[in-house]
Amino acid sequence: MPNVLVIGATRGLGASFVKQYSGRGDHVFGTARGDKAPDSEKNVEYIKGIDVSEESSGDTLAKALKPSGKQLDLVIMNAGYLATESFDEPNFENEVKMYKICAIGPLFIVRALVKAGLMKKGSKLIFLSSESGSITLRNEQEGGGMYGHHASKTALNMVGHLLSYDLKDKEIAVGMLHPGFMRTEMTKGAGFDKFYDDADAVLPEQAAEYISKFIDTFDMSKTGTYWAPRGGKDIGNAEVVLGKEVAAKAPLQLPW
Repeated sequence: MPNVLVIGATRGLGASFVKQYSGRGDHVFGTARGDKAPDSEKNVEYIKGIDVSEESSGDTLAKALKPSGKQLDLVIMNAGYLATESFDEPNFENEVKMYKICAIGPLFIVRALVKAGLMKKGSKLIFLSSESGSITLRNEQEGGGMYGHHASKTALNMVGHLLSYDLKDKEIAVGMLHPGFMRTEMTKGAGFDKFYDDADAVLPEQAAEYISKFIDTFDMSKTGTYWAPRGGKDIGNAEVVLGKEVAAKAPLQLPW
């Protein structure tokens, strides 16, 4: 039975990953930021108090997982935070929070898991990034703003790419994925629900299904790379930047 760890597992895409993998018969560990989490059920165990923005989260998580005696076949780093900004109204606190959750905390969690011997040789490490982290895809059509969100995703891509070298001798395949534009509390809270229909936004359970299928095919030949499993159909400027033929590919390897 494969063992899967989902970081940020209590709502949205994370909760859908838990359902997707446990439904396959995999054993799933899911983390919750606070002291509340869904009740554990068949094939699912929740670990509370894992706040990715806290330096201690990696060691806390490793300590909680160690007694299980299980090594992980797949780790999905799904925790995220989204706040909107403009040049006229940047927010220092929100920017720091986005960097800590998206690009700094994940490194410390991965290091703790690896050093504790919790990641199996030949396992997979998947970071949920965003197409917004691609510098190439940001152009005049997209404009500016959203500094913390976009730049923290770019930083996440670099962290994942660097980790692919550090974890290569352990044969841990590292990937950064754009999950697609989703109908979630996070995107709705940022006011993006007005774009749902025009951008063909999907439900989290739909995204979990096509992402998990892509992860099944992901291996060391792709380690350190950046993908959109659904292709460029919900990336507004993909055709302009990449060309119609390339943007239509699914899965689509995204440019840095």
